[in-house]
Amino acid sequence: MKLHTLKPAEGSTHKSIRIGRGEASGKGGTSTKGNKGGQSRAGYKSKMAHEGGQMPIQRRIPKRGFKNINRVEYVVFNLGQIDQLVEKYTFTEFSLENLYINGLISRTDKVKLLATGELKAKLSFKVNAASDKAKAAIEAAGGSVEIIK
Repeated sequence: MKLHTLKPAEGSTHKSIRIGRGEASGKGGTSTKGNKGGQSRAGYKSKMAHEGGQMPIQRRIPKRGFKNINRVEYVVFNLGQIDQLVEKYTFTEFSLENLYINGLISRTDKVKLLATGELKAKLSFKVNAASDKAKAAIEAAGGSVEIIK
């Protein structure tokens, strides 16, 4: 076997169709693009989501709900979680700074306390919001709650 005798397997290669090279080629004239219209022109590009005159899907499907621009998103901590966090991170005070330093919240997050679970640790809390039951449970455990605006 010699390099100059190598050729591809039978049927593995095809001659490319040369469009727009005269009538004798069988693909001349309109070059398989039909007569006139945008799609026959150079540089044609269909619009995104265009469905050929059919009502597009984004207009067929109804809109649902709305987003309240005044909603305040909180990172929620339940009282049942706080004992575990105090053990793991040795908190002396449950504040936004301590939570941020330990990677539990981001700089702009707001924190809210909820009353699910029991609190055993006596801590002072500095948070953005707390439920009434959570405040009562913290004060019953000997702690204090300061709401930061």
